[in-house]
Amino acid sequence: MSEPIALYVHWPFCLAKCPYCDFNSHVRERVDAARFGAALRRELAYEAERLEGRRVLSSIFFGGGTPSLMPPQVVADVIADALRLFDPAPDLEITLEANPTSVEIARLAELRTAGVNRASLGVQSLQDKALGFLGRQHDAAQAIAALEAARGLFPRISFDLIYARPGQTLPDWRAELRQALTLAADHLSLYQLTIEPGTRFATEHARGAFALPEGEEAAALYFATGEEAGRFGLHPYEVSNYAKQGAESRHNLAYWRYGDYLGIGAGAHQRVTRAGTVVAARRHRAPEEWLSRVEAAGHAITQEEHLAPLDRAREALLMGLRLSEGVSPTRLAARTGLPLAEAVDPAMLSACLDEGYLTWTPEGHLAATWEGRLRLDALLPVLLR
Repeated sequence: MSEPIALYVHWPFCLAKCPYCDFNSHVRERVDAARFGAALRRELAYEAERLEGRRVLSSIFFGGGTPSLMPPQVVADVIADALRLFDPAPDLEITLEANPTSVEIARLAELRTAGVNRASLGVQSLQDKALGFLGRQHDAAQAIAALEAARGLFPRISFDLIYARPGQTLPDWRAELRQALTLAADHLSLYQLTIEPGTRFATEHARGAFALPEGEEAAALYFATGEEAGRFGLHPYEVSNYAKQGAESRHNLAYWRYGDYLGIGAGAHQRVTRAGTVVAARRHRAPEEWLSRVEAAGHAITQEEHLAPLDRAREALLMGLRLSEGVSPTRLAARTGLPLAEAVDPAMLSACLDEGYLTWTPEGHLAATWEGRLRLDALLPVLLR
């Protein structure tokens, strides 16, 4: 209970649905932003009232969807309520995701005035052809203009790129990544393109419309990503995230370190400690239904459960092994009520250590190696009990 808490705010609307995206995002011709903003604030007040004691707030993250489509006044009102309902940490991080379209670039200054101090830009590529394939609403020139504008407004910025695209070669990716790193300030999120069920890409990929790099080709792209980022002083603190020392996303670290976080908005999840256990909750995904439920009852929670020790340990390991710092057995036991030895299969743990996929750090943490990170999705299901 002495640990700070993080706050996630979900804005579920986008200008268009990207073909690779399986997030809870929706395209609407009109959005009553005032009503949705009021509902976010009401749900935040509901959750703050349910907490056991007043908590220190470590971070706020506006995600989506496309939260840069939110009216800046709505963003300012949510931030003001959060600062009133919680004790803000001295270095409170307030991140907002933005797309680099001309409409959203024009709002950046107002969003900074609203209180946002960290911008995360969905660039995805610096090549126009790739941006067209990915269904993005901006071109490379707009992306660069947005990055330059953000660097002049926000103390901290980050942006996303997607690699392992169809036909992408290793020299192509190195060149694109080097260009991106010259534009980056202190943080990059570099995601390998994956085919998610239910997306347009899933349908197209299944009928053979395109193929993605696989096996050794994909591994080479991943290792090159780390090499190039390292040349610019960015270390891989998480599987897909690279930052200069001290510039890591504090909000996302709350997830990966299995800390407490609130999630408000359509489809948002949360994990909050109550009566000594972690309580998981999720909210209705459909924006209009979420809105109706919040206006009627103050919240739109559709599922809430007290997680058993083994479930907590599995979640903590699933998240924590993505970090280069790994998982502290001491913190794991304190947070979940279960020792590490009871959360993993001992034979698989021994095998993973022998094969060099996992290692013990000098601090005594269990961590994935570079080779292990490459195979993490396959390792975790057999490692965890």
